[in-house]
Amino acid sequence: MHDFNKFPELANSQMQIYYWESPHKQILEDFNAKVEKVIDGDTIKVSCNFRDFIFPVRMLDINAPEMNEGGREAKDWLRNQIEGEEIMIIMDSSRRVGKWGRLLGKVFFRGRDVGEEMIFKGLATTFEARDEAELPDLNKELNIGIWF
Repeated sequence: MHDFNKFPELANSQMQIYYWESPHKQILEDFNAKVEKVIDGDTIKVSCNFRDFIFPVRMLDINAPEMNEGGREAKDWLRNQIEGEEIMIIMDSSRRVGKWGRLLGKVFFRGRDVGEEMIFKGLATTFEARDEAELPDLNKELNIGIWF
């Protein structure tokens, strides 16, 4: 049994099993929403006309610093830009839901991709670059195991 109160979004792999049990519409296409609250530099809570509850959206393809790692600047900038505003969320059908059960989407405000603007301003990085400060596993990178 799926807990729709805790995890309202179904991952693509869950759609065939739980789709008809869902008490609310599963979001499969782009939609307009109002930003009710900015949670951090890459997550917002929104409301829309086809759901009777506020739900989180994780901005697709960006990674802002965590709050305990200097993320206040990104959060404040994002709040000043879009909190209380109407936005458009562009969905990618192959990447609808993240590992924490949040809906994923690109956020557009007044025709601008907010995530790209955050990257340009240095407030976020691309999602792929989030681990670039980690040291590589040289054994894996150089295939050292094949030499022994």
